[in-house]
Amino acid sequence: MVRRPVAWIVAIVLFAEAFGIAALNWFMGVVVDRQDMSLAGLDPDVMSTSSKVGGIVFGLYFALCGLVALLVALRGRPPAGFGRVLLISVAVVHGLLGAFAWGLLGWPQFLFMVVVLALIVLLLMTYDAQPRPQDKGPAPQDKGPAPQDQGPAPQDQGPAPVSGPPAPTTP
Repeated sequence: MVRRPVAWIVAIVLFAEAFGIAALNWFMGVVVDRQDMSLAGLDPDVMSTSSKVGGIVFGLYFALCGLVALLVALRGRPPAGFGRVLLISVAVVHGLLGAFAWGLLGWPQFLFMVVVLALIVLLLMTYDAQPRPQDKGPAPQDKGPAPQDQGPAPQDQGPAPVSGPPAPTTP
């Protein structure tokens, strides 16, 4: 069951971040509520409530992304559809958080965000590199004797090249 350790690691990290973000914002909401001070004329109750709600929303977002990574680990299949969009969006969020962390907190927090970003991108790219099984259709029916010698069989040349032939150059 531990065939895809990257997916397991991403799921664990995202669940830990979900709990951490929710707990940190809840704590900040409690601190603002107990200080009973306003910032630039804002109501302290509004600031406290918005901090708590924001923590719950972001915590649920990270938990949902962790659930997608956990499902990828359990199923052993690449994320598709909405799950893929969630993982790409959480990668973008970690890139932005890393940029803010570099400016506001320092390089250790930036390094953590970049490592998590790299793990998410690795999760997305690892599953894309795997070939998918192709349906070859039904087996051919036996329709009589095999045809006689018709020359050499054509060789499979593989997929067509992505780019066209090189353009001619002038001296």
